[in-house]
Formats: sequence, structure tokens, C-alpha cells
Amino acid sequence: MKVSDAMTRQVQVVNPAATVAAAARVMAEMDAGALPVGENDRLLGMITDRDIAIRGVAMGRGPQTPVREVMTGEVKYCFSDQELDEVLRNMAEIQVRRLPVVDRGKRLVGILSLGDAALATGGPRVGDALGGICRPGGARSQTG
Repeated sequence: MKVSDAMTRQVQVVNPAATVAAAARVMAEMDAGALPVGENDRLLGMITDRDIAIRGVAMGRGPQTPVREVMTGEVKYCFSDQELDEVLRNMAEIQVRRLPVVDRGKRLVGILSLGDAALATGGPRVGDALGGICRPGGARSQTG
């Protein structure tokens, strides 16, 4: 199965000049914890609720701070024509629950979450990915 068979195609994208307050409102409306940041179908980064908390609020930045100042610029992504199993293994390795999906021209075409993969495959492969994502230790761990 290809990533394009499982991904969500309608993706809300936030502009890097938008405020973190606007991004947070979109996240709240969508009940999502992350948004791609882009311009003209080009993926520039991702902003997560964690970025807003850690790089925004914890650093004294207010709600009018531009997204570009708190977003994660180094974005991991996958291609729409990649095999889903390969991408799930990669998600486990890099410990992420969602990846933006681009075409071979690097234009944003969707987003793939573990939930998308579970719905598309019935779930068994997703368990392995989730196990890798949730393994203890690493830079973001409170135990490591």
C-alpha cells in the first residue's frame, strides 16, 4: 500500500507570518496538535502545540509572535508514492506520530498520521510503529 492510499489529503496549512494565536485557534478547531507551515504549496516547517508551549510561552513570547519564530524548520516528511510499511518503520525510528506528505516535486499533498495508517490497514502494522515511537529514552524523554 502506498502512502497516498492512507494519507489525509485536505490539510490545513498555516502561513509563517501568521501569529501563534491564529495557529493555536486552527489547532483547537481541528482538534489537532500540529500544522504544516507553508507558502505556495511549499512546506517550510511544522508548528505543534509543543512548539507554542516550549518555544513560545516558556520563552516569554506572546500570542502575536509569528509562527516562523517558534516553528520547527527541519521537517521530516515522506513521499506520496512511498510504501506505507517503509514510512511506518521510519516514523518509529524517528519517533513521530505524523508526517507531512509531499510529491516528488516537494509540493505538500497531504499528511499521514498513525491514525490514518490504522484506518487504512486495520491497525497491526501501526502497533509496531507506535511501539518504536513510545520507546523510553531520547532527547525529549523525562527518563533519559
